[in-house]
Amino acid sequence: MWFDKDKLLKAPSGLAGRTTPVVDITRLHRVLGTPLNAEPEGDEVAYFALGCFWGAEKLFWKLPGVYVTAVGYAGGEVPNPTYEEVCSGGTGHAETVKVVYDPAKVSYDDLLKVFFENHDPTQGMRQGNDVGAQYRSAIFTVDDAQRTAALAARDTMQTALTAAGYGRITTEIAPAGEFFFAEGYHQQYLDANPNGYCPVHATGVTCG
Repeated sequence: MWFDKDKLLKAPSGLAGRTTPVVDITRLHRVLGTPLNAEPEGDEVAYFALGCFWGAEKLFWKLPGVYVTAVGYAGGEVPNPTYEEVCSGGTGHAETVKVVYDPAKVSYDDLLKVFFENHDPTQGMRQGNDVGAQYRSAIFTVDDAQRTAALAARDTMQTALTAAGYGRITTEIAPAGEFFFAEGYHQQYLDANPNGYCPVHATGVTCG
């Protein structure tokens, strides 16, 4: 079953999903050695979609203060989708990175800067040659403070992009729903496959 990948799914597609995750969420992060599904007390959580999640995840796990990262699917309509279902365009999910971080060591504003400076947020339902709603730019916020910060960062980046000749930012900023972990072979993919193909489509424009 395949759908129009250039359009964001707005209603259930007939894909049923499943009741259990498609990956063992008790596994450890390949690089950081921390539990994939852990959220230590005092740490905070952020969710970012900026194209192919392989390269995006690596950007965040390298930051000081990040406890764990994981890749998965957010912003869609189908519970515990598989990669193939997401690729079909029938789930509405974006390839998303979950970041658990210590706000005393790295701020949410720092994460937003990494987000906006490491992809092209003006491309709509694609990043480069990766085409479809799963590759859209999105920030899924967990509270009002994150939403306020995300909107401010978007406006700052828009000013800089406009000055550089780029169009309007298409980044979706929406409340975080449920995050579904992607299959095990996607987790920390570029550590397991250092020569894996996943370009970062940065514009070269800085966010503040």
